Amino acid sequence: MKIGLIAMSGIRACDTELLELGLTLPGFVERSKQIASLPSLGLLTLAGMTPAEHDVHYIEVPDLAAEGETLEPFDLVAISSYSAQINEGYELARRYRATGVPVVMGGTHVTALPEEALQHCTSVVIGEGEASWPVVLADAENGALKSYYGSYDVGFDLADAPMPAFELLDLSKYNRLTVQTSRGCPHRCEFCAGSNLISSRYKQKPIAKVLAEIDRICALWEHPFIEFADDNSFVNRAYWKKLLPQLKQRRIKWFTETDLSVAHDPELLRLMRESGCAQVLIGLESPTAAPLDHLEQNSNWKHARFAEYKASIRTIQSHGITVNGCFIVGLDGQTSAVFDDIYDFVRDAELYEVQITILTPFPGTPLYARLEREGRLVGPANWKRCTLFDLNFIPQDMSAKELVKGFHQLAMKLYSDSFTQWRRERFKQNLRHSIARRRAA
Repeated sequence: MKIGLIAMSGIRACDTELLELGLTLPGFVERSKQIASLPSLGLLTLAGMTPAEHDVHYIEVPDLAAEGETLEPFDLVAISSYSAQINEGYELARRYRATGVPVVMGGTHVTALPEEALQHCTSVVIGEGEASWPVVLADAENGALKSYYGSYDVGFDLADAPMPAFELLDLSKYNRLTVQTSRGCPHRCEFCAGSNLISSRYKQKPIAKVLAEIDRICALWEHPFIEFADDNSFVNRAYWKKLLPQLKQRRIKWFTETDLSVAHDPELLRLMRESGCAQVLIGLESPTAAPLDHLEQNSNWKHARFAEYKASIRTIQSHGITVNGCFIVGLDGQTSAVFDDIYDFVRDAELYEVQITILTPFPGTPLYARLEREGRLVGPANWKRCTLFDLNFIPQDMSAKELVKGFHQLAMKLYSDSFTQWRRERFKQNLRHSIARRRAA
């Protein structure tokens, strides 16, 4: 079969005023470009486990023929999309089906709302795609595709993870490639639309598998930058203390997401820096403690450690690893004072990088379910507003107008050239002082 694996890509925002700013303020555009340029690791993984007799093509949606033009012919199409792009994914599925091509859809949105997705495609895959893909291929060859495949409760063992088909990529289009070492996160934050939505438990990929993927990337790309596609990389520190010396030998640069607990492990921080860690992204969520209370489903981890936030950031950055601190505006308990509070926190902590988003109830999350019960969703199926930059619910402790206006003003302050340059310079100065102190000790 000739198989098309189509990834919906790009950063979306409906807010016209924010679009007029162009998302071109430094802090926005840097991370936005990085996210937009990431290939779909899920589809590359499916390609990697597809038998060689099939002709597999990986396509980013901007490279497809425009509406009204002839689509590239396939015997089977698989589409992966997040909520913000799901309507475009549905439209593409309808276009292919109109030509007689069967279409399979999967991902977090489809797993949360399989019945909705099935109105637009031939088959849906629920949960982890690797567990279902061999059966999907066999049924497609026999012309007997079922409507539903997989289950949230039927997991996939990462010890069986295939090598993603990185060779299908035009590497000139990407500034980084992704490798996954784990799925899930023990914190299970109410708003999180990460891999917890497709995997019911936390799981780790064997180190040998991870290294093999990195070696494959290194064979294709002379100076690779790796983004570890984990929700929370350092849950298993013993695992990473075995992996990091191996990464050091590969001489790569890398980025990942974690929590502040890494600040309490000097050995881990040293190994991270020596192995090429350039930056960690950490969900701080709030600059004040109250909105963090019971934000997680399994614990109250962030609230209990709020007093350590600034000191932990300084500790991590003193090792030469920059911190991208992420804040959410619109959490229950946040008033319009949150915008000044975030700015003051960033300045006081001397964060190298900062990311701000608007609280977004994604389908399938506990947050979506709660706000739906409370009647606080605005246009419950208006998925195009699930962008992290658009408001799609009724805030509790400020008006919608206050939230949107405050978000715009905060973005302009945080990402101004002067404040961005100040944060960069403070990081360099503090790092020089930290190195001098360690040498003198």
